[in-house]
Amino acid sequence: MTDTHSAKVRSYNMSQIKSKDTLPELLVRKFLFSQGLRYRLHDKNLPGKPDIVFPKLKTVVFIHGCFWHGHKNCKYFSIPKTRTIWWTDKITSNSNRDKLNQRKLKKEGWRVLVVFECKLKPKTREKSLNRLFEKLTDV
Repeated sequence: MTDTHSAKVRSYNMSQIKSKDTLPELLVRKFLFSQGLRYRLHDKNLPGKPDIVFPKLKTVVFIHGCFWHGHKNCKYFSIPKTRTIWWTDKITSNSNRDKLNQRKLKKEGWRVLVVFECKLKPKTREKSLNRLFEKLTDV
């Protein structure tokens, strides 16, 4: 199937995809704040600029989009049918960068938690957020 948008429109659409303050990230932040947890956002001094940083707990949380981070066995992740090689390389490099940053953080003594976008869909949101809270407070 061919793209329904012109190259210019597609480029604009892709440029509007945010890397900070995404809906999944805001859901997690709002929940954690309501539970009394305080955190920092996007610490530039840490590898990968984690979405949420808990300095006192020495824990970071990454909220990943299933498509952009290549979430395996997820219905929200599939390689596009056009420019397949480019997309495969792009998503693989994102995934490799994630792993490298997580290794660096662990080497520096940080605990790393990852929440994927699909786990924040309405059916699984409450369970996932409670599980995240339990992991954060189980120090």
